[in-house]
Amino acid sequence: MDWQYILEIARSLWVVWLIILFLGIVFWAYRPKNKNRFEEHGRIPFKDDAEK
Repeated sequence: MDWQYILEIARSLWVVWLIILFLGIVFWAYRPKNKNRFEEHGRIPFKDDAEK
């Protein structure tokens, strides 16, 4: 087997792996189950202002 061929396959698999990883993160972030937690985290910078 030629090393160039193996490197070509490895590069292709990395692209596929990164696309799957990206789509998994997007799916996780937009799940309705996470909405309340993300809204709570989004209000963290304003907590100090409300307490004063």
